[in-house]
Amino acid sequence: MLTYNTALLFEMKKQIQIEIERLKENLVTAYHIEKFDFSSYKHHVGKIEGLRRAIELLEEAEDVVNGKQ
Repeated sequence: MLTYNTALLFEMKKQIQIEIERLKENLVTAYHIEKFDFSSYKHHVGKIEGLRRAIELLEEAEDVVNGKQ
């Protein structure tokens, strides 16, 4: 049985991953848009990296709570 915290962590990771996939899709399709320049590309990639770091931090917090660190 999942506890509330475990279920919340799972759902947060899932929602973050969905957002990463959405941003990646936008990045691919925005490449064809005329006004999509390098600074926009860097901004989108930065958002994706930030969300990936958020998942890492969630996993680190989970380890701390579970006594693995």
